[in-house]
Amino acid sequence: MFELTKRLLVGRPLRNERMGETLLPKKLALPVFCSDPLSSNAYATEEILRALSLGGLALLFLTPWVAGAVIVLLTVVVVSYRQTCRAYPNGGGAYTVSRDNLGRNAALVAASALLVDYVLTVAVSVAAGVDAITSAFLVLRPHAVAISLGFVALLALANLRGVKESGSLFAVPTYGFVGVVLLMIGWGLWRALAGDAPVAESASFGITPIHQAAGAAAVLLALRAFAQGCTALTGVEAVSNGVPNFKPPKAANAASTLASMAVLTIMMFAGITALALLSHVRFAENPAQLVGAPPGYAQRTAIAQVAGAVFGYQSPLFLLVQGFTAAILVLAANTAFNGFPILASILGRDGHLPRQFARRGDRLVFSNGVVILAGLAGLLIWSFDASTSRLIQLYIIGVFVSFTLSQAGMVRHWTKELRTRPDRPDSWRIRRSRLINAAGAGLTGVVLIVVLITKFTHGAYLVVIAMPAVFFLMKAIQRHYRGVTAKLTPGPGGITIPSRIHAVVLVSQLLRPTLQALTYARATHPDSLTALTVATDPEETHRLEQEWLERDIPIPLTVIDGPYRDITSPILQYVKGLRTDNPRTLVVVYIPEYVVGHFWEQALHNQSALRLKTRLRFQRGVMVTNVPWHLSSSPGEEELPPRQLANSATAAVITET
Repeated sequence: MFELTKRLLVGRPLRNERMGETLLPKKLALPVFCSDPLSSNAYATEEILRALSLGGLALLFLTPWVAGAVIVLLTVVVVSYRQTCRAYPNGGGAYTVSRDNLGRNAALVAASALLVDYVLTVAVSVAAGVDAITSAFLVLRPHAVAISLGFVALLALANLRGVKESGSLFAVPTYGFVGVVLLMIGWGLWRALAGDAPVAESASFGITPIHQAAGAAAVLLALRAFAQGCTALTGVEAVSNGVPNFKPPKAANAASTLASMAVLTIMMFAGITALALLSHVRFAENPAQLVGAPPGYAQRTAIAQVAGAVFGYQSPLFLLVQGFTAAILVLAANTAFNGFPILASILGRDGHLPRQFARRGDRLVFSNGVVILAGLAGLLIWSFDASTSRLIQLYIIGVFVSFTLSQAGMVRHWTKELRTRPDRPDSWRIRRSRLINAAGAGLTGVVLIVVLITKFTHGAYLVVIAMPAVFFLMKAIQRHYRGVTAKLTPGPGGITIPSRIHAVVLVSQLLRPTLQALTYARATHPDSLTALTVATDPEETHRLEQEWLERDIPIPLTVIDGPYRDITSPILQYVKGLRTDNPRTLVVVYIPEYVVGHFWEQALHNQSALRLKTRLRFQRGVMVTNVPWHLSSSPGEEELPPRQLANSATAAVITET
């Protein structure tokens, strides 16, 4: 039943030979890897207005300057990452670049920043998408958490089906969002030029300042607005990380996709910001700051106010903008669903995360990473009540940590290239690339400091705690794997052969599974073989001994006392005693175990065997062998009639082999 459900939801397994079929052309790579930076246009302008509103209406004149600074930063970062795509055609994420050029610790810092930020990307994107839905349908706001968790589950399911299939699924919302936003910008600017500028529903509201809008306070608010506007840069790294998923020529296609994303993002971000200013959108950190708002006023998102001002709230185009905005915001989490599993697989292969992350599932995707990401993001959404304004305060610190380390690593990479061959004919290109990456590293480093200062007390301290925690966890996993490898590496003398092998078959009743276990144990020709039972009930033990004699089984039955009606401890003590005299003795314990056909039957059988196996695993020099017996409900070969099979099993035990 589980397998059928899995196939219906995820699809049929794919053979290794079909790996090439999952590679993406540029038209699908854009929605798969760039939906995050493209979708951030839905809230980047709003975040700038939110921060500046703390100083009242007096600081809103800074909006275009702050937006311009964000655009400059985005341009520098995209140009820098285009160099990374060309230098690392096998995937040039911050972890890989830092590992190769800055050392293992710097790489793990970058990796911890990215892992935390990927989880936040899913949480923020989905919460913002649900915000867009509830801005159009206010009655749904009380159900925001449940809707958000449902979207996370759907995204995980889509990605478990495979990268290419998810790309095809996400292409329509991404291109639809770009199309309707550009239409909204064009129509709104045309109306403004024609003398009929759109007017937002909040244009007549005032804003009560919370902080002074002068001096150092104004500078800090402007820096905070810039930091929050930098959310427009999230997800840029995903392209350089995902270069192996592009169709050939991989590096060139990845660089082209980055350039296309940058052009579209800048056009939409600048256009939405311009329309927000032209239509006099008022957006406050707290709706109570809005002066003149009617009682119970529900503050719509900034892009919803712009769309309502341009098209009208009853227009189908308004609903289309909100629909595509919600769709791309939810699907923007797909950037993280592609980046997180790939990064986790690299870390797993390098021994910094559990090795299971390095294995592809039967759909040729890193399914363990997809599932873990969905679980962590869902937990975060539930913990923060799907509040975009609260979640976004945790955002982008990890982004700029990885940006800075990646670009610093690229500077080191180009420097090593020049040292290796200083007279190479393309050295001028390498020097140009190094200059670009140096500018990127310097600028993103400054922005990282600004983001830390302006966001630390607003919730970002949680990320500052989480990143070192992930870093030390990965270091601990690496130490564990290294220690295990060192202990398990065979020495020059090989492995010592056991001096004796004692076989012990556990018996509770003389049933067909017991006889089968005795047969298998005897067939291995151990040095000694005994059947072991614990006397917890005198009558049952006496009945077993009588039946043992009647069947004339030539294997000694050892009865040990269980005065406290517990079978686990006496068996452990008995097995331990077999190895007391000679540590080179090997004890093999055979445990008959039922194979059931229904999940509910598992609770009715094998519980004692499960406890025993768990405890015996920790005994040195002890091996546990399960002897399965298929019940009639389990799938398997047709069984012999009970009497015939019991007689044949007894004969097999008695007959010398």
